[in-house]
Amino acid sequence: MADRLNLEGLRYARAVAETKSFSAAARAYGVTQPALSNGIAKLEERLGEKLFDRSPRGVTRTAFGARVLPLIERALDALDAVTTEARRLTEPGGQKIRVGLSPLIGSHLVARAFSMVQDLPVPRDLVLREANMRELRACLQADRLDLILIPAVTAMPRFEHRVIDVEPIVVVSPDTGQTTPVELEEACKECFILVPDACGLTTFTTQLFQAHEMPLRTYPGEAASYQVLEDWTKLGLGSALVPRSKLTSPDVPHRPLLSEGREVQISFEAVWSANSPLAADLLQLANRLAAARG
Repeated sequence: MADRLNLEGLRYARAVAETKSFSAAARAYGVTQPALSNGIAKLEERLGEKLFDRSPRGVTRTAFGARVLPLIERALDALDAVTTEARRLTEPGGQKIRVGLSPLIGSHLVARAFSMVQDLPVPRDLVLREANMRELRACLQADRLDLILIPAVTAMPRFEHRVIDVEPIVVVSPDTGQTTPVELEEACKECFILVPDACGLTTFTTQLFQAHEMPLRTYPGEAASYQVLEDWTKLGLGSALVPRSKLTSPDVPHRPLLSEGREVQISFEAVWSANSPLAADLLQLANRLAAARG
């Protein structure tokens, strides 16, 4: 059976498992929802059991899926590792730094990193890969990435860390005409729309309210992107917390978020292995990014 499994079907299944939504997975993978649903249906037929249950409340893994989907993810990671390592061994030159990015990383940080690698003792090129947090951490641990830039929300104790940027968090709300800052204690009365816990924003939001021992009221659905967050707030479905750089326009109704009068900020960090052959360059790059913040 395994030698006849369709690779695209496996990738579709992983995307649904990550996003908990067929429509969001289709958008993330760049295919139509019918194509994705058909691919998963064929995979389930081949495996002999359903991987997912669909209901008005969303998509959940079946008991069978809970056992099989982690195997699918590891198999796909292994296949990707073969391709990545082969490319590294066959492509000329070692003048590259492979950098993984959370979707929450602002373009200003990427531009800053691009300019700084040219000033390293050996000028290098950046090879960028945007992915969800779990995949970025796995790729760093497997040496498929040299450095990752992520929100500082999950500990990786065996790796080097540098905070390279901080950014204000704003509350995006239905347009009430208010632009004055809002205290977290007042904001906790609102209902917040979340995104799938992949980029780090939902983890940050959850940790923020937990740290202040305040309840987090959430909309029962999930938005697939920051643009959708804005669209849904306009519909009155709830509010959203986002870094200010993720606003699609300064005109989007939003208010600064404060905690006891101080601006709430999200921190971003560079993470890399001290055992990397590029460790000296990675340290220098991280230090320069940190020095340039603000």
